[in-house]
Amino acid sequence: MNNNENFKGILLTTLGAACWGLSGTMGQYLFDVQKMDSRWLVPIRLGLSGILILIYCMIRHSDTVIKPWKSKKLTFWMLIYGIAGVSTCQFLYFLTIELSNAAIGTIMQDLAPIFILIFTCVHLKRAPKVSEIISIVLAISGVFLLTTHCDIKHISMPFSAFIAGIGSAFCVMIYNVLAPKITKEIPVIVAQGWSFLFGGILLGLGFKMWTIHYIPNIYGILGIAFVVVVGNICAFTLYISGVSKIGPQKAILYSFAEPITAALLSTFVLKSKFTVYDAAGFGLIFLMLYMITFSKEKA
Repeated sequence: MNNNENFKGILLTTLGAACWGLSGTMGQYLFDVQKMDSRWLVPIRLGLSGILILIYCMIRHSDTVIKPWKSKKLTFWMLIYGIAGVSTCQFLYFLTIELSNAAIGTIMQDLAPIFILIFTCVHLKRAPKVSEIISIVLAISGVFLLTTHCDIKHISMPFSAFIAGIGSAFCVMIYNVLAPKITKEIPVIVAQGWSFLFGGILLGLGFKMWTIHYIPNIYGILGIAFVVVVGNICAFTLYISGVSKIGPQKAILYSFAEPITAALLSTFVLKSKFTVYDAAGFGLIFLMLYMITFSKEKA
Protein backbone atom coordinates (compact mmCIF):
# COMPACT_ATOMS: atom_id res chain seq x y z
CA MET A 1 0.00 0.00 0.00
CA ASN A 2 2.83 2.40 0.87
CA ASN A 3 4.56 1.70 -2.44
CA ASN A 4 1.29 2.26 -4.28
CA GLU A 5 0.70 5.60 -2.54
CA ASN A 6 4.29 6.62 -3.21
CA PHE A 7 3.89 5.87 -6.92
CA LYS A 8 0.62 7.82 -7.05
CA GLY A 9 2.29 10.77 -5.34
CA ILE A 10 5.20 10.73 -7.79
CA LEU A 11 2.85 10.51 -10.78
CA LEU A 12 0.59 13.33 -9.54
CA THR A 13 3.42 15.75 -8.74
CA THR A 14 5.11 15.02 -12.07
CA LEU A 15 1.91 15.61 -14.06
CA GLY A 16 1.19 18.79 -12.11
CA ALA A 17 4.66 20.14 -12.78
CA ALA A 18 4.36 19.24 -16.48
CA CYS A 19 1.20 21.37 -16.62
CA TRP A 20 3.20 24.28 -15.15
CA GLY A 21 5.78 23.82 -17.89
CA LEU A 22 3.08 24.19 -20.53
CA SER A 23 1.55 27.15 -18.71
CA GLY A 24 4.86 29.02 -18.36
CA THR A 25 5.43 28.83 -22.12
CA MET A 26 1.91 30.13 -22.75
CA GLY A 27 2.49 32.88 -20.17
CA GLN A 28 5.49 34.20 -22.08
CA TYR A 29 3.42 34.19 -25.28
CA LEU A 30 0.70 36.24 -23.58
CA PHE A 31 3.24 38.79 -22.31
CA ASP A 32 5.45 39.02 -25.41
CA VAL A 33 2.89 38.65 -28.21
CA GLN A 34 -0.45 39.58 -26.66
CA LYS A 35 1.14 42.33 -24.52
CA MET A 36 -0.76 41.43 -21.37
CA ASP A 37 0.16 42.89 -17.98
CA SER A 38 0.81 40.41 -15.14
CA ARG A 39 -1.22 42.66 -12.81
CA TRP A 40 -4.19 42.13 -15.15
CA LEU A 41 -3.67 38.48 -16.08
CA VAL A 42 -2.94 36.91 -12.69
CA PRO A 43 -6.08 38.15 -10.84
CA ILE A 44 -8.26 36.99 -13.76
CA ARG A 45 -6.47 33.66 -13.91
CA LEU A 46 -6.85 33.05 -10.18
CA GLY A 47 -10.41 34.36 -9.92
CA LEU A 48 -11.75 32.32 -12.84
CA SER A 49 -9.99 29.19 -11.57
CA GLY A 50 -11.48 29.66 -8.10
CA ILE A 51 -15.02 30.18 -9.40
CA LEU A 52 -14.89 27.11 -11.65
CA ILE A 53 -13.42 24.88 -8.94
CA LEU A 54 -15.88 26.00 -6.25
CA ILE A 55 -18.85 25.42 -8.57
CA TYR A 56 -17.56 21.88 -9.06
CA CYS A 57 -17.00 21.47 -5.30
CA MET A 58 -20.56 22.57 -4.51
CA ILE A 59 -21.72 19.63 -6.60
CA ARG A 60 -19.17 16.98 -5.55
CA HIS A 61 -18.00 18.14 -2.10
CA SER A 62 -20.97 20.15 -0.81
CA ASP A 63 -20.42 18.95 2.77
CA THR A 64 -16.86 20.30 2.94
CA VAL A 65 -16.97 23.48 0.83
CA ILE A 66 -17.38 25.82 3.82
CA LYS A 67 -15.44 23.66 6.29
CA PRO A 68 -12.27 25.81 6.04
CA TRP A 69 -14.16 28.71 7.63
CA LYS A 70 -15.70 26.78 10.53
CA SER A 71 -12.43 26.44 12.45
CA LYS A 72 -10.27 29.42 13.43
CA LYS A 73 -7.11 27.31 13.24
CA LEU A 74 -7.92 25.92 9.78
CA THR A 75 -9.00 29.37 8.59
CA PHE A 76 -5.64 30.82 9.66
CA TRP A 77 -3.62 28.16 7.83
CA MET A 78 -5.89 28.41 4.76
CA LEU A 79 -5.27 32.16 4.51
CA ILE A 80 -1.50 31.69 4.79
CA TYR A 81 -1.56 28.80 2.31
CA GLY A 82 -3.86 30.48 -0.20
CA ILE A 83 -2.67 34.09 -0.10
CA ALA A 84 0.99 34.05 0.99
CA GLY A 85 1.63 30.72 -0.74
CA VAL A 86 -0.41 29.92 -3.86
CA SER A 87 -1.61 33.37 -4.96
CA THR A 88 1.54 35.38 -4.26
CA CYS A 89 3.65 32.67 -5.89
CA GLN A 90 1.51 32.89 -9.04
CA PHE A 91 1.90 36.65 -9.31
CA LEU A 92 5.64 36.72 -8.59
CA TYR A 93 6.33 33.87 -11.03
CA PHE A 94 4.52 35.62 -13.88
CA LEU A 95 6.04 38.96 -12.89
CA THR A 96 9.51 37.38 -13.14
CA ILE A 97 8.66 36.11 -16.65
CA GLU A 98 7.32 39.52 -17.64
CA LEU A 99 10.45 41.29 -16.34
CA SER A 100 12.83 38.76 -17.93
CA ASN A 101 11.71 35.57 -19.71
CA ALA A 102 10.30 32.08 -19.07
CA ALA A 103 13.78 30.57 -18.64
CA ILE A 104 14.69 32.98 -15.84
CA GLY A 105 11.27 32.52 -14.22
CA THR A 106 11.79 28.75 -14.22
CA ILE A 107 15.32 28.92 -12.81
CA MET A 108 14.37 31.31 -10.02
CA GLN A 109 11.26 29.40 -8.97
CA ASP A 110 13.24 26.17 -9.01
CA LEU A 111 15.36 27.52 -6.16
CA ALA A 112 12.44 26.49 -3.93
CA PRO A 113 14.06 23.18 -2.84
CA ILE A 114 16.77 25.19 -1.09
CA PHE A 115 14.17 27.01 1.02
CA ILE A 116 12.34 23.74 1.73
CA LEU A 117 15.59 22.08 2.80
CA ILE A 118 16.39 25.01 5.11
CA PHE A 119 12.88 24.87 6.62
CA THR A 120 13.09 21.10 7.09
CA CYS A 121 16.48 21.26 8.78
CA VAL A 122 15.42 24.09 11.11
CA HIS A 123 12.09 22.41 11.92
CA LEU A 124 13.68 19.00 12.62
CA LYS A 125 16.82 20.56 14.17
CA ARG A 126 19.21 18.61 11.99
CA ALA A 127 21.92 19.23 9.43
CA PRO A 128 21.16 18.65 5.71
CA LYS A 129 21.98 15.17 4.42
CA VAL A 130 24.64 14.80 1.75
CA SER A 131 22.11 13.10 -0.55
CA GLU A 132 19.74 16.07 -0.18
CA ILE A 133 22.42 18.58 -1.10
CA ILE A 134 23.58 16.49 -4.08
CA SER A 135 19.98 16.11 -5.33
CA ILE A 136 19.36 19.86 -5.22
CA VAL A 137 22.66 20.68 -6.95
CA LEU A 138 21.95 18.12 -9.69
CA ALA A 139 18.44 19.44 -10.24
CA ILE A 140 19.34 23.13 -10.38
CA SER A 141 22.33 22.40 -12.63
CA GLY A 142 20.07 20.44 -14.98
CA VAL A 143 17.54 23.30 -15.13
CA PHE A 144 20.36 25.77 -15.82
CA LEU A 145 21.59 23.71 -18.78
CA LEU A 146 18.09 23.15 -20.20
CA THR A 147 16.98 26.77 -19.99
CA THR A 148 20.19 28.68 -20.84
CA HIS A 149 22.45 26.24 -22.78
CA CYS A 150 25.30 27.84 -20.76
CA ASP A 151 24.76 31.13 -22.58
CA ILE A 152 25.60 33.83 -20.02
CA LYS A 153 23.40 36.33 -21.85
CA HIS A 154 20.33 34.35 -20.84
CA ILE A 155 21.07 34.59 -17.13
CA SER A 156 21.55 38.35 -16.99
CA MET A 157 18.41 39.83 -15.47
CA PRO A 158 17.07 43.04 -13.95
CA PHE A 159 17.38 43.25 -10.18
CA SER A 160 13.58 43.50 -9.96
CA ALA A 161 13.25 40.13 -11.74
CA PHE A 162 15.77 38.61 -9.31
CA ILE A 163 13.78 39.81 -6.28
CA ALA A 164 10.48 38.64 -7.78
CA GLY A 165 12.02 35.23 -8.60
CA ILE A 166 13.40 34.73 -5.09
CA GLY A 167 9.98 35.69 -3.72
CA SER A 168 8.23 33.14 -5.94
CA ALA A 169 10.60 30.38 -4.77
CA PHE A 170 9.95 31.29 -1.12
CA CYS A 171 6.19 31.18 -1.70
CA VAL A 172 6.53 27.73 -3.30
CA MET A 173 8.09 26.61 -0.02
CA ILE A 174 5.13 28.00 1.92
CA TYR A 175 2.42 26.11 0.06
CA ASN A 176 4.49 22.92 -0.12
CA VAL A 177 5.07 22.66 3.64
CA LEU A 178 1.49 23.66 4.47
CA ALA A 179 -0.22 21.37 1.93
CA PRO A 180 -0.17 18.17 4.07
CA LYS A 181 -1.58 20.10 7.06
CA ILE A 182 -4.44 21.54 4.97
CA THR A 183 -5.32 18.41 3.00
CA LYS A 184 -5.68 16.34 6.18
CA GLU A 185 -8.75 18.43 6.96
CA ILE A 186 -10.34 19.15 3.57
CA PRO A 187 -10.12 17.81 -0.01
CA VAL A 188 -7.30 19.23 -2.10
CA ILE A 189 -9.65 20.72 -4.67
CA VAL A 190 -11.62 22.63 -2.01
CA ALA A 191 -8.41 24.18 -0.68
CA GLN A 192 -7.37 25.17 -4.19
CA GLY A 193 -10.73 26.69 -5.05
CA TRP A 194 -10.78 29.03 -2.05
CA SER A 195 -7.09 29.87 -2.46
CA PHE A 196 -7.56 30.90 -6.09
CA LEU A 197 -10.75 32.87 -5.45
CA PHE A 198 -9.40 34.91 -2.52
CA GLY A 199 -6.10 35.44 -4.30
CA GLY A 200 -7.87 36.70 -7.41
CA ILE A 201 -10.04 39.11 -5.41
CA LEU A 202 -7.21 40.48 -3.26
CA LEU A 203 -4.75 40.90 -6.14
CA GLY A 204 -7.43 42.43 -8.35
CA LEU A 205 -8.26 45.02 -5.67
CA GLY A 206 -4.61 45.62 -4.79
CA PHE A 207 -3.55 46.25 -8.39
CA LYS A 208 -6.76 48.13 -9.28
CA MET A 209 -6.98 46.00 -12.38
CA TRP A 210 -10.04 47.89 -13.63
CA THR A 211 -7.70 50.80 -14.36
CA ILE A 212 -5.63 48.63 -16.73
CA HIS A 213 -7.34 49.12 -20.08
CA TYR A 214 -6.74 45.94 -22.04
CA ILE A 215 -9.08 43.97 -24.30
CA PRO A 216 -7.76 40.56 -25.44
CA ASN A 217 -8.34 39.22 -28.95
CA ILE A 218 -9.51 35.67 -29.62
CA TYR A 219 -5.98 34.27 -29.24
CA GLY A 220 -5.56 36.10 -25.96
CA ILE A 221 -8.85 34.66 -24.68
CA LEU A 222 -7.78 31.14 -25.66
CA GLY A 223 -4.44 31.73 -23.95
CA ILE A 224 -6.20 32.83 -20.76
CA ALA A 225 -8.43 29.74 -20.89
CA PHE A 226 -5.32 27.57 -21.26
CA VAL A 227 -3.47 29.02 -18.25
CA VAL A 228 -6.67 28.84 -16.16
CA VAL A 229 -7.48 25.20 -16.92
CA VAL A 230 -4.02 23.70 -17.44
CA GLY A 231 -1.81 26.07 -15.44
CA ASN A 232 -4.06 26.47 -12.40
CA ILE A 233 -6.85 23.93 -12.09
CA CYS A 234 -4.93 20.91 -13.40
CA ALA A 235 -1.42 21.85 -12.27
CA PHE A 236 -2.10 22.80 -8.66
CA THR A 237 -4.73 20.15 -7.99
CA LEU A 238 -2.51 17.35 -9.32
CA TYR A 239 0.65 18.67 -7.65
CA ILE A 240 -0.85 19.31 -4.19
CA SER A 241 -2.52 15.88 -4.31
CA GLY A 242 0.93 14.42 -4.83
CA VAL A 243 2.46 16.50 -2.03
CA SER A 244 -0.14 15.13 0.40
CA LYS A 245 1.04 11.60 -0.44
CA ILE A 246 4.84 11.88 -0.57
CA GLY A 247 5.57 15.07 1.36
CA PRO A 248 7.06 18.41 0.28
CA GLN A 249 10.73 17.35 0.36
CA LYS A 250 10.30 14.69 -2.35
CA ALA A 251 7.48 16.41 -4.23
CA ILE A 252 9.42 19.61 -4.88
CA LEU A 253 12.17 17.64 -6.62
CA TYR A 254 9.68 15.88 -8.90
CA SER A 255 8.45 19.35 -9.84
CA PHE A 256 11.51 19.55 -12.10
CA ALA A 257 9.26 17.92 -14.69
CA GLU A 258 8.33 21.56 -15.42
CA PRO A 259 11.58 22.51 -17.24
CA ILE A 260 11.72 19.06 -18.84
CA THR A 261 8.26 19.65 -20.31
CA ALA A 262 9.28 23.08 -21.59
CA ALA A 263 12.39 21.59 -23.22
CA LEU A 264 10.42 18.76 -24.87
CA LEU A 265 7.81 21.24 -26.10
CA SER A 266 10.53 23.41 -27.58
CA THR A 267 12.18 20.43 -29.31
CA PHE A 268 9.20 18.50 -30.68
CA VAL A 269 6.57 21.22 -31.18
CA LEU A 270 8.60 24.35 -31.88
CA LYS A 271 11.27 22.28 -33.70
CA SER A 272 14.15 23.76 -31.71
CA LYS A 273 17.49 21.98 -32.03
CA PHE A 274 18.22 19.35 -29.36
CA THR A 275 21.72 20.17 -28.13
CA VAL A 276 24.34 18.52 -25.96
CA TYR A 277 23.30 20.94 -23.20
CA ASP A 278 19.74 19.58 -23.37
CA ALA A 279 21.07 16.03 -23.13
CA ALA A 280 23.28 16.94 -20.15
CA GLY A 281 20.39 18.78 -18.46
CA PHE A 282 18.07 15.80 -18.89
CA GLY A 283 20.78 13.50 -17.60
CA LEU A 284 21.38 15.49 -14.41
CA ILE A 285 17.67 15.78 -13.63
CA PHE A 286 16.99 12.10 -14.28
CA LEU A 287 19.99 11.20 -12.09
CA MET A 288 18.47 13.30 -9.31
CA LEU A 289 15.08 11.63 -9.78
CA TYR A 290 16.72 8.20 -9.66
CA MET A 291 18.45 9.11 -6.40
CA ILE A 292 15.30 10.27 -4.61
CA THR A 293 13.08 7.51 -6.04
CA PHE A 294 15.27 4.53 -5.29
CA SER A 295 17.06 5.79 -2.21
CA LYS A 296 16.75 3.35 0.71
CA GLU A 297 16.80 6.15 3.25
CA LYS A 298 13.54 6.65 5.14
CA ALA A 299 11.80 9.98 4.63
